[in-house]
Amino acid sequence: MAAVQAAPIFLDLQASLKKAIGLIEEAAKNGAKVVSFGETWLSGYPWWIWLDAPAMGMQFVQPYFESAMEVGGPEHQQLCDAAKRNNIFVCMGFSERAGGSLYIAQLMIDDQGETIAARRKLKPTHVERTVFGNGDGSDLKVHDTSIGRLGALACWEHIQPLSKYAMYSQDEQLHFAAWPGFSLYEGKAHALGWEVNTAASLIYAVEGSCYVIAPSCMVSQQMHDVLCDTDLKKDFLPLGGGYARIYGPDGSELAEPLPHDQEGIIYADIDLGAIAVAKAAADPAGHYSRPDVTQLLFNPKPQRPVVMRDEYNAGKEPVAEQAPAEETAD
Repeated sequence: MAAVQAAPIFLDLQASLKKAIGLIEEAAKNGAKVVSFGETWLSGYPWWIWLDAPAMGMQFVQPYFESAMEVGGPEHQQLCDAAKRNNIFVCMGFSERAGGSLYIAQLMIDDQGETIAARRKLKPTHVERTVFGNGDGSDLKVHDTSIGRLGALACWEHIQPLSKYAMYSQDEQLHFAAWPGFSLYEGKAHALGWEVNTAASLIYAVEGSCYVIAPSCMVSQQMHDVLCDTDLKKDFLPLGGGYARIYGPDGSELAEPLPHDQEGIIYADIDLGAIAVAKAAADPAGHYSRPDVTQLLFNPKPQRPVVMRDEYNAGKEPVAEQAPAEETAD
């Protein structure tokens, strides 16, 4: 499996997609069956929200919205085609455009080009809430595939104990941990740094007794040119910050890291049998749990802002999409 450490072409969906497909092809040529990209890789993380007053960031609202990807759109299909053409599973972090809203999202595609899932980060972190909306409990889901049970979370969802426990309870085997990069406020905010956040990926692997692929975006010179018009902003957002990692179910680091300012892909081989060995010692949602003392109340149902009246009066469960009614002959 492979974790990408690279920067997209900021605010340019088509150029970023072209680069992403090139990285997918590179991973496949090197024998990877799975490749994963960082948080909002398409088409870049909105770093300006951390650098200045909200009014100064308004100049980026329209270009960022226009560079976001729609689920079911042509760019989504291009990713599906690339996955099928290269016989590889892909997990892509992207800024999702849905109607007039944006969401931090992850798209999972199988090696036949079929979409496994598109999930959203449940709660954007801190100032991310000025850009992105919330996901819901349906986004905490593990999926059965030909290579194992796959799940995904983004960034600081990995320090949300209850969300993690909901994932662990579904016997996740391969986890995609998407990160935006770790150069922001370097030396000024330890909680945002690489030490804490790579540790969060590591602990997820140990707690969940699963493999964790943790790709990382980076801050590029192009991003600096667009965002950092003062020396203070350049100091707040240094170049680089890539810390891609891959961890085994016992917490072992399985791939040699790249320098934080170097783009590339890291690789590791996995053996799902090692999960049974790890869980023999501690299965937090199984034999190592104490449901008589603590339990998780988990609502996995989609939440919608509009429920049609007839559907509501009929007491039907709201669904994400309504299938067209079948035509019947008179």
